[in-house]
Amino acid sequence: MSGQSRRVALATLIGTTVEWYDFFIYGTSAALVLNKLFFPEFSPTAGTLLAFATFATGWLARPIGGVLAGHFGDRLSRKTMLVVTVIVMGVATMLIGLLPTYASIGVAAPALLVTLRVVQGLAVGGEYGGAVVMAVEHARDGRRGLAASWPQMGVTAGLVLGTAVFYAFFTGMSEDAFQSWGWRVPFLLSFVLVLVGLVIRMRIVESPAFRDAKQAHTVVRMPLAEVLRRHPGRVVLLIAAHIAPNTYFYTFATFILTYATTTLGYSTSTVLVAVSVAALIETGTLPAFAHLSDRLGRRPVYIGGLIFLAVCTFPFFWLIDGGSTPLLFAGIAVCMAVGHSAVYGTQASFFSELFPTSVRYTGLSLGYQVAGALFGGPLPIIATALVTSGDGRPWYFAGYMVLTAVISAVAVYLAPETSRLRFTDPQRVADAAPSR
Repeated sequence: MSGQSRRVALATLIGTTVEWYDFFIYGTSAALVLNKLFFPEFSPTAGTLLAFATFATGWLARPIGGVLAGHFGDRLSRKTMLVVTVIVMGVATMLIGLLPTYASIGVAAPALLVTLRVVQGLAVGGEYGGAVVMAVEHARDGRRGLAASWPQMGVTAGLVLGTAVFYAFFTGMSEDAFQSWGWRVPFLLSFVLVLVGLVIRMRIVESPAFRDAKQAHTVVRMPLAEVLRRHPGRVVLLIAAHIAPNTYFYTFATFILTYATTTLGYSTSTVLVAVSVAALIETGTLPAFAHLSDRLGRRPVYIGGLIFLAVCTFPFFWLIDGGSTPLLFAGIAVCMAVGHSAVYGTQASFFSELFPTSVRYTGLSLGYQVAGALFGGPLPIIATALVTSGDGRPWYFAGYMVLTAVISAVAVYLAPETSRLRFTDPQRVADAAPSR
């Protein structure tokens, strides 16, 4: 890996960690505190559903952010959009930490909360595609999977950092103090992280593939129109392939906080630590599976991870339903560090290789963020509804999870294998991929 490639890898890792720290602390706070502070007039269940609904609004904004950032990233500059998105995310997150609650300003409080959540969604929707594309386009052929795992590690690292910070404040002060002001501190700490990410991202150079495309005058005026006209099938396959990773990850990262504490009786601190440990382990396994996809191909590793997740779904719930803390830790860690890691470590390079340089940022962002809006953001609501309809038991939801794994596996099977593509002709590389 060259010096510039290492700088890009570090920039995408740290910048993505910052962005997803901001995004994940909202999910954690939605499960633990926002329902009580911003929706106190409702029952605990209804308040939790409303808090998760605000969580989902950020996801609904993500496709818009992805298309906007993709448009300018494919036309003007990948690097500029990475800088803009980290600033917007940081400002929105800090403002959430300063929001007055329902007790202070009434219904204006949840309205402002939703607005800032939408801004968060716009920012993270634009950031992910840019980080992945920069990592992939700076990598040499045969190493793109490993290079693209750096921003993927930033996602799990953001989860570790956000959960750890919340754990420190949740367990380090009284419940009254946490409800009063302690929950705000993780949001306000975003200011420091944003400065770090901003400084690092300002020091990287533009993508070589994008520079070549501009010099060859192959940049298109309307990347979204070009994607929808020439690559609609690949966008659909990407969306379907990403259904299961969304479902499983947000089950382990967000929904489990509510289910394990309210239904199974685990302490909040125990679940937070379990999620943090699992995410930390996955941060280490992601590059291993990504590198494996460089050697064996994207599709075999991706489908293998989906099969693992499907097989482990029902045993996962059997393990944690027993109330054993070691089994809770083991269940989350194995599912995330093996099954989800195999899928998530592979998908960044796989998805970006489906599109040519001229529309890569837009195509990747559109498919990835639409899948998130449809299946990631609503996941806690879907899970809560299915568990409730099953009289508090998770089996309907477990069946839903397996179904998503099957759908994603079929989509990946129908997609072309991309690991052997060369980026020496970036405009036509995706079009030259074999179709199925």
